[in-house]
Amino acid sequence: MAEAAPTGPADQAPEAAPTAPPGQAPGPTASPGPGPAPHAVAWPGPVRRLTVLYDAGCPLCVHLRGWLERQRQFVPLDLVPAGSAEARRRFPELDHAATLQEITVVGDLGQVYRETAAWIVCLWALAKYRSRAHWLTTPAGRPFARGTVLAAARYRSMAVPPCAPGARECAAPPGGGWGPR
Repeated sequence: MAEAAPTGPADQAPEAAPTAPPGQAPGPTASPGPGPAPHAVAWPGPVRRLTVLYDAGCPLCVHLRGWLERQRQFVPLDLVPAGSAEARRRFPELDHAATLQEITVVGDLGQVYRETAAWIVCLWALAKYRSRAHWLTTPAGRPFARGTVLAAARYRSMAVPPCAPGARECAAPPGGGWGPR
């Protein structure tokens, strides 16, 4: 599956063409159907707001949500629990079971970012990490970004017990001095 990532100048929002087949959310990560690859269509404008769908039952995800909330944002982030009634209301066309398995970020113009691209676009939205996000889209940075996402997924699946159903609070994973702040 192709992934989109911010690649424009540091002061501009990512732009992407809607390429989704019928029934899927438009965006750079939608898988093309059979036949020739779709042609690029000019996107109507830059991203002005992003919605991050995160797993509210995952302590690591909840911890990262809190970290994102504390950062200064160039592009506002709405943090919405994946699979929730609010997520389903906002994005009825998404596969909500899949959003519980992997971070999904949706742009205000319908762009859909998944997996590594979702993490990169989250960093791109933050004032302190925008230049790092741009570096992560380069040939040198891309393997590092993918490795980090795979390590987080492995940690999530093996080391972090899920939050109790209906719990009001979800314990953050241990991070030591190296954890996200």
